[in-house]
Amino acid sequence: MTTQPGPSGDTRGPSGDTRLASWPAFVRELDATLSVHAQYVLWGNLHDSFLAPDEGRLFPLRELLWEALRRSGYSFMVVYDRVDGLRVHPADDKAAADAAASLFGSRVDERKAPSLEGLRTYLSALARPTRQIRAAFVIDYASRIARSPTDLEPAERDFFVFCEKLSRTALPVRGDGDRPKPLYNPVIWLAGRPGDLPPWFTADNDAVREIAIPRPHLGDRQQTARLLARAFETSDSGVDVTDDFAQEAEGLTLQAMIEITRLAKERDVPLQDLPDAVRTYKLGVLDNPWKREHLRRRIVEGEERVPSRVVGQPQAVTKTLDILKRAVLGLSGAQAARASSRPRGVLFFAGPTGVGKTELAKAITSLVFGNEDAYLRFDMSEFSAEHAGDRLIGSPPGYVGFEAGGELTNAVRQDPFRVILFDEIEKAHPRILDKFLQILEDGRLTDGRGNTAFFSESILVFTSNLGTRGITPGMPYEDLEAQVRSAITEHFTTALNRPELLNRFGDNIVIFDFIGPEAADRIFDLQLANICRRVSDEHHMKLRLSDEVTATLRAWCTSELDKGGRGIGMALESYFINPLARALFDLGPAADVTVSGVHRDGSIVRLDLQ
Repeated sequence: MTTQPGPSGDTRGPSGDTRLASWPAFVRELDATLSVHAQYVLWGNLHDSFLAPDEGRLFPLRELLWEALRRSGYSFMVVYDRVDGLRVHPADDKAAADAAASLFGSRVDERKAPSLEGLRTYLSALARPTRQIRAAFVIDYASRIARSPTDLEPAERDFFVFCEKLSRTALPVRGDGDRPKPLYNPVIWLAGRPGDLPPWFTADNDAVREIAIPRPHLGDRQQTARLLARAFETSDSGVDVTDDFAQEAEGLTLQAMIEITRLAKERDVPLQDLPDAVRTYKLGVLDNPWKREHLRRRIVEGEERVPSRVVGQPQAVTKTLDILKRAVLGLSGAQAARASSRPRGVLFFAGPTGVGKTELAKAITSLVFGNEDAYLRFDMSEFSAEHAGDRLIGSPPGYVGFEAGGELTNAVRQDPFRVILFDEIEKAHPRILDKFLQILEDGRLTDGRGNTAFFSESILVFTSNLGTRGITPGMPYEDLEAQVRSAITEHFTTALNRPELLNRFGDNIVIFDFIGPEAADRIFDLQLANICRRVSDEHHMKLRLSDEVTATLRAWCTSELDKGGRGIGMALESYFINPLARALFDLGPAADVTVSGVHRDGSIVRLDLQ
């Protein structure tokens, strides 16, 4: 590698050793600042594996740190955690052990973990060395040292005060080789989050540098996929396959990609099917209901069954089944260059109340999954306050309910093959709606505990009553559809200022019509039949209605079409079920009953039974 000499004649640029130029950014940042910082707090993606491209391999974090430090003339690295105690790294290296004994004045006792008081001796000897020996001290699981970063016990407080003072009084060490100028012997804290250490420890302290370790980006995943592809011992380079693997692994760590490859090898999955192994790893299940042979047949049969269940909505039923067929074939988002991990299907049901939006969601659940148990409903009117969003993904650490996780994320992690209904979405707080952006775009959501739920095999159904003011039964469907769509667009772009959320719904907005007189009659007949069947099942009694009673009830119950099928049901309850219960209660046991008359006196309805 050709480099330009630096100011002192060496071959390093301002970012440190050019041999680390392709290494992870956080390692390069640490390496470049060893001359000015005595302590570091590394936080974030600590337990991943990391690429060192010039080495052509993946390293765990400890190994990666050591490789970088070794190249800058460090003799050894001590790793401490409260379980394993102290370990000199590299292990079983006599030169490293001797250098540690020289720096600390005795051999490092690896048999037991020292107390915080005992740890001070090692840290002091390292940060203010009496010998010109370069070494580093890594404190692993630093988040577990203090019971609470804001409520320290006396021993914990004294330890962190000592470390803060030590960071300001540390002495740099000169060395040989490529970096002879003074560098600090760093104390490196590995913490899950920056807030896991006392806030005053790092605040306004230039001697302590916080460095975030992010999750891998696409380039890292692509390089890792190509490295892992070597395990399949095939002559095919599989560039497209490895790129697909990297794309499917979005949001995962490199360590997860290693485990996916191990899973694929164990199950004899060929290289070309490696992207499919990501689904198994993410979801934790092998069976995929979307690939069952009988699913197409069920949907074909559903083209006849669903219209009889969701009455009077031919346009909505047809469009919904089209989107469902697309989901079954895996063609959702097929216009994109690469397959995505977005939800299997997204539907936005809008229109008047009581016309079958929820019923259609239940119908497609039954079609795909065989029963309605896979149907999960959230009433978004319960999420009008911003803090209510914690119910979906769980409370943040330190808050009540953190251990329980979120209702939505828990349910999807338990069973990713679901139909999820978000009812009356316009009533949710705008900040809660922002959570749906990640679900609709990336197909995943991380809960308060840091666990990720994947929605790639779910169907999401949103319902809304937006735009229903000012529309009346009998309007041409085209006019109703235009008015509702316009209201939805206005709400998301102007009222909420969330046009990007509306764009995620795309053309999946399904507009429901008012039910007409013919549909109202069919709904009335279906609900009346349900009542008669329930009486038969509960009381072993055959219930009949005279034609005159049926006609009267039909007229009463279908007079207000703007209330939809739900209005017919409520009218039947008032005009028939309540007086029927009263009459049967007085009648006592009977085999057959005929309702021969119905009379309304104000709000009271009476039935004549024979």
